[in-house]
Amino acid sequence: LFYTGRISSIHDVRGKDGVGAKMDSMDLEREKGITIQSAATFCQWKDTHINIIDTPGHVDFTIEVERALRVLDGGVLVMCGVSGVQSQSLTVDRQMKRYNVPRLAFINKLDRVGCNPTRVVGELRDQLKLNAAAVQIPIGLEGEHEGVVDLIGMESLICVGEKGEVVERSTDIPEHLNDEIEEKRLELIERLADVDEEIAELFLMEETPSPEQLREAIRRCTIACTFVPVFMGAAFKNKGVQPLLDGVVEYLPEPFEKDNYCLDLNDNEAKVKVTSDPNDPLLALAFKLEETQFGQLTYMRIYQGTLKKGQFITNVGTKKKFKVPRVVRLHSNEIKDITSAASGEVCAIFGVDCKSMDTFSDGDTSKAMSSMYVPDAVMSLAIRPSDKNRQDAFAKALNKFTREDPTLRIRVDDDTNETVLSGMGELHLEVYLERLKREYNVECESGQPKVNYKETINKKVKYEWLHKKQSGGSGQYAKVVGYVEPLTEEEMSELADGIRYEFINNCTGTNIPPEYHISCAKGMKDAMVEGALVGSEVDGIKVVLEDGASHAVDSSDLAFRICMANGVRDAMKRAQPSILEPVMKVEVQIPSEFQGSVVAGLNRRMGQIEASDVSADGSGVNLLAEVPLSSMFGY
Repeated sequence: LFYTGRISSIHDVRGKDGVGAKMDSMDLEREKGITIQSAATFCQWKDTHINIIDTPGHVDFTIEVERALRVLDGGVLVMCGVSGVQSQSLTVDRQMKRYNVPRLAFINKLDRVGCNPTRVVGELRDQLKLNAAAVQIPIGLEGEHEGVVDLIGMESLICVGEKGEVVERSTDIPEHLNDEIEEKRLELIERLADVDEEIAELFLMEETPSPEQLREAIRRCTIACTFVPVFMGAAFKNKGVQPLLDGVVEYLPEPFEKDNYCLDLNDNEAKVKVTSDPNDPLLALAFKLEETQFGQLTYMRIYQGTLKKGQFITNVGTKKKFKVPRVVRLHSNEIKDITSAASGEVCAIFGVDCKSMDTFSDGDTSKAMSSMYVPDAVMSLAIRPSDKNRQDAFAKALNKFTREDPTLRIRVDDDTNETVLSGMGELHLEVYLERLKREYNVECESGQPKVNYKETINKKVKYEWLHKKQSGGSGQYAKVVGYVEPLTEEEMSELADGIRYEFINNCTGTNIPPEYHISCAKGMKDAMVEGALVGSEVDGIKVVLEDGASHAVDSSDLAFRICMANGVRDAMKRAQPSILEPVMKVEVQIPSEFQGSVVAGLNRRMGQIEASDVSADGSGVNLLAEVPLSSMFGY
């Protein structure tokens, strides 16, 4: 932002200088020194307009990354030059692949002791399975890091000046780097030749591609998600950032170059390619909501058409039509009024009542953008306001938070009548409790987080259940016969996202009239809510209905629903039920002298060590383990 002229000075996230980073404007972000909410901005680099969304790196706020990648056309995967591929790198890589987001990689922190960019490029290939190759190599590492050598243009780029604002380009390349440059440039051409026909042809004919041919090939393959160019630098020391901006402009797609699809609701949700033409009918997606002093601020990505102030637009899901009172462009927590936003832009509007991932159009259309993947909550906390008079503010705050953040879930426990807050981790829940206190003046008491256990069965068991009830007048009568069995991993993978059990109707004849088959399926779902051991949700079970009986007068939807639920519950008790415990993949990076005590600590928490890698210089150890979530609180 500094180099593009959007901000006049560079500041640290923690705000030690009393200012703080522009994109981390929340007080909590500055106190903890981490990004909690994604923030949008825009800038101009040379002649190109760039929309930027800065996302958090912490796994607890993964939904912010998810929704940003859902709407962006390209991304920069920032890697640490010392640690390389970390656990969150794997998560973000999965998210990028889910939405086919073209990317560049930037290896940062080359000014730190122990950095090794060659190892990081190797990890990108081995662990993330990316076809990655460096387009730059560093001039010096650690304290001697001065700049980079561009392997395409074959020139050195040295950032000078107080803030590295001047990039000195020179064809005078340090002689001691010649061998490495030759090796890495050949590696780059080989990697491109694997995925690009033009470069492959030149490579086979033993001809050297020109810089222009290389740039065009890198752009083609990056947009097709078959190649990842790797840039290098040290952002803290203001080195390598301008060449990265050049790379963003040269290699990442413009909005019309990225294939985006909407779903035609009238044609069984068939995929239809979005045109990205500003003159076509409007198609926009609300991807983030934020409560401000002016009301709800809705972040929008315009996929097609143009959004104008004063225009009437329709929510495709609810069919509600309303006038757009205000369109703004965002610069972190600052807003700037604009009259319109065209296809490819990220903007925001006020005065719209909607949910995250709603689609908007300017006419009567049946086309909607697909939603995003929302992971299940992994941790719960029982909360209640300390002051009962603040109950209204408490309810209002939770309602607002759940609209903003789809991974935050609220439910009232039927048995204990507790308000249970579920989220992605301890820090995630802690941040929302702190926001309740600061933004709504609601002090909360919270109990020990509850882990979401699940239950399953381990053998096939038949069931035969008769539900008969006489109460004067028409009673209730239903009988069901069938069996339950555990689902295999292969069968589980074939189920739709979010569904963890299967109901199969193998009834023949009319012993159970066809109109009651749906009631049997509902009864099975009722039984899945609570298992036989600890009352947790049931997972990985197949319920097959084979036969039954009905009564001409006494049978009803309710009778078959109750009968099926009771029959399945009884069968699950006899099918060797067991509890499934959430187990976390844990990565611990430590100096090698503490390996013994850390391994002992993980063992005390019932962890299982899977691998331990010693760093190249032997100073550090990377431990990979699996540990039950219930043992990980406070670790």
